[in-house]
Amino acid sequence: MPDPRPQSLTLDRQSIRREMRRRRRALNARQQAEAARRLDRLFRRQPLFQRSRHISFYLPNDGEIDPRLLLDTALKLGKRCYLPVLHPAEYGKLWFLPYSKNTRLAPNAFGIPEPVIGRERRRSAAALDLVLLPLVAFDDRGGRLGMGAGYYDRTFAFKGRDPGRNPRLLGLAHGCQQAPQLPMQPWDVPLGAIVTDEGIIPSEPKGMQRDFLSGDLKREPHGTAQD
Repeated sequence: MPDPRPQSLTLDRQSIRREMRRRRRALNARQQAEAARRLDRLFRRQPLFQRSRHISFYLPNDGEIDPRLLLDTALKLGKRCYLPVLHPAEYGKLWFLPYSKNTRLAPNAFGIPEPVIGRERRRSAAALDLVLLPLVAFDDRGGRLGMGAGYYDRTFAFKGRDPGRNPRLLGLAHGCQQAPQLPMQPWDVPLGAIVTDEGIIPSEPKGMQRDFLSGDLKREPHGTAQD
């Protein structure tokens, strides 16, 4: 399939959102299913995934790459899996509730299924090992553009103050959602890597060799000798 990515994109966040949402929604069901299979095959073998015990996923919406095969893999391996839930008291933040095949789901204010809040004990954001985030666009410096509501940025604002603190934040996307460079804001929380159906793009050299298989990296991260 021809690469639909132009050489340049205007650095306007809303224009980028419109273009990237158009691209991922243009993928047909067969292309989406194949991307999900490639994502599962790629990420299940990464050391970071294998050693992470508490992992947050998401349910796909609006053409996002589908992580549910990877979620099934994690459940079969006995990992503790979670889904984000809109915080019932603090606007613009997320809770993380346990997920299993028996979890009851209901649509939230955006129409996205999420676990029904009940007696299940939620996991704090800082107590997760790994968070897999959806995104609208990304660049090779770890920049992420979401839908614009800022839920993940508010929830993980502590990562901006202490980048080495858990959890590791990784964005999942189709390869066609890459932009040359995104216009970032001070409150945007950068990601440790982007995982696509085409490979892994690390954005920080720290722990890279311990986290990812070198053969699956699309390039060296910024800040390394090869940069």
